[in-house]
Amino acid sequence: MKTHSPTFTAQTGAGHQPSGLLRFLLGAAVLLLMSAYVFAAPKGEGRKIAPDFEDSPANPNALVDVIIQFNQTPQAKHFQMLAAKGGKLKFKLSHIKGAAYRIPVRMLAFLEAHPDIGYVTPDRPNKPSFDDGASQQALANIALQSALDGSGIGIAIIDSGVYQHDDLRNANGSRIVYSESFVNGNSSTDDAYGHGTHVAGIVAGNGLESQRGYAGQFTGIAPNANIINLRVLDQNGAGPDSQVIAAIQRAIQLKDTYNIRIINLSLGRPVYESYTLDPLCQAVEAAWHAGIVVVVAAGNSGRDNSRGTQGYATIQAPGNDPSVITVGAANTHGTLIRDDDTITSFSSKGPTLVDHIVKPDLVAPGNRIVSLLAPGSNLSTQFPLLQVQPNNGSASQYITLSGTSMATPVVSGAAALMLQQDPNLTPDTIKARLMKTAWKNFPANGWVSDPIGTSYFEQYDAFTVGAGYLDVQAALASTDEANGSTSSPAAAFDPITGQASIVTGCASNCGQQAIWNNSITWSDSLVWGNHTILSNSILWGDAAVWNQTGTTGFTITWGDTITWGDTITWGDTITWGDTITWGDE
Repeated sequence: MKTHSPTFTAQTGAGHQPSGLLRFLLGAAVLLLMSAYVFAAPKGEGRKIAPDFEDSPANPNALVDVIIQFNQTPQAKHFQMLAAKGGKLKFKLSHIKGAAYRIPVRMLAFLEAHPDIGYVTPDRPNKPSFDDGASQQALANIALQSALDGSGIGIAIIDSGVYQHDDLRNANGSRIVYSESFVNGNSSTDDAYGHGTHVAGIVAGNGLESQRGYAGQFTGIAPNANIINLRVLDQNGAGPDSQVIAAIQRAIQLKDTYNIRIINLSLGRPVYESYTLDPLCQAVEAAWHAGIVVVVAAGNSGRDNSRGTQGYATIQAPGNDPSVITVGAANTHGTLIRDDDTITSFSSKGPTLVDHIVKPDLVAPGNRIVSLLAPGSNLSTQFPLLQVQPNNGSASQYITLSGTSMATPVVSGAAALMLQQDPNLTPDTIKARLMKTAWKNFPANGWVSDPIGTSYFEQYDAFTVGAGYLDVQAALASTDEANGSTSSPAAAFDPITGQASIVTGCASNCGQQAIWNNSITWSDSLVWGNHTILSNSILWGDAAVWNQTGTTGFTITWGDTITWGDTITWGDTITWGDTITWGDE
């Protein structure tokens, strides 16, 4: 997946301490971090214009697509003012006190000077977070762990559309109960790209067609849940922020009508500023606070070492938001047991850029997942070898893809089962139970390989696997309640002592105390595991955020060179993953 702007898509000892030179450089990096926050100030402080506008055309009359966040809910006078200045309204985005516009470049100076304007960003492009197309046996095993099937729960699939596949029907007809397109100039809600249909099948496919000519049954996690199809990606799998935000807004509006309890976002883009400013992050927070569980792909840049971070600090937006459940991808290696499972080499790692949030929150199967095929879609025609062929000679109904895009709906399906079992669960309780009950018996580290034979040394720290591996049965058995925010914590590093820690206060504007570490029920060691968060040698080891061969990783993760550098965050030189990058072996 290539999603940069302007185009759109070594084990360490337990007592390791930084050297004197490294301590000096770490201290310098902290100063750089402080300067980076000048631009990542809360709304109303510092700059109002996002730094990636430096890529805007020099011609003042050239048109650019923007998202404007106001300091208050915009009124008629604001829309009239923008129209008079030459702005053309695309979407009203009331849930983030904003609107999407097409404006002439000359308007940017006016917007920065206006007291009612909070923050202005480009209408940035998003892409799906798949790698290529875990073993279906693992998914079937998850689905069979309880008698629950997701009945009555609405899951909004915000993606490339959903094809009316027979596996998404039951005796009463289609379980796609609502469809709408937000793709500019295209009202079709079908899936011309093929990604959204695959995601929907992982969540809610009932395996009907796989009973006809296939050796096994390909069943989703919640095979009787309802799908709300909100199309935001075009036939090439691309779509701007405004379309995604408009779809999130519609899901909130339709929540009670279709019992929408979950939003699945198997898409994203690079991080450009603090989540407190990012309009896409503000939209997912609005949904979370409206009572909807938001599950987001971590991204597929875990192999990226172009800046010396060994894949760290590559979590994409809106997975960088502390409220949501951010999901990384694991490889089951085709078995039903967990003991041989590994993290995939492509799964993006934390901490998040700018805010340093500990992400992902957990991992789930996401390598070589078999799910629904959308006939005639770009993915099915461009990659015919990924189709799963039946033995009766009929047309294929399924395709194999990999990525955090595929791991995300596994967690969405698990949330649907939890909500069917107890409809009164809050998003925070669901997130807390999933994280606390996640399987935490990964090794401290190990090697994984991609299909072309390249090996990657992985540390199973909190920035790689989060709280651990999804355990649906354990989550369903949990009775713990979250009486506070489950916003993911931030990571902190003291260059004087060389010690790392997590900050468990409420990282988001949630207005309530974070539950982590408040009691033995939610202590750090129970949520993240002793070896993943409390041991500096693992969380902050030589092969993690920085290394002994240099401080490049540290500088990029914590300093302002990647946060605001022209050629790093949004320049053409950075790679955020190809559209199709093969899954692990």
